Amino acid sequence: MYIVMLAYKAPIEEIDYLLPDHMEWLSKHYDAGHFLCSGRQPTRTGRVIITRPMARAKLEALLASDPLDMAHMVRHEVVEFEATRTAPELARVNEALAS
Repeated sequence: MYIVMLAYKAPIEEIDYLLPDHMEWLSKHYDAGHFLCSGRQPTRTGRVIITRPMARAKLEALLASDPLDMAHMVRHEVVEFEATRTAPELARVNEALAS
């Protein structure tokens, strides 16, 4: 699994202009089953995405197709982790414990 931290590199007014396209991009990847949750940081300095497990190269390709990334308005920090414990309500999304 990954936690993706998106840090804005552009003024919030420019980010806001592309947010509808970014939301459409998010919806596409939720529908495909890639993303588990996402949202903006309260400080409006960036966003966070938590993904399902996938190859790192696939994740990098997905992130490169984000309209905010394509416009060079965000920087990504990707943290990979293996969930070894999950709250009961999230257990079904934790492939690592599904054996």
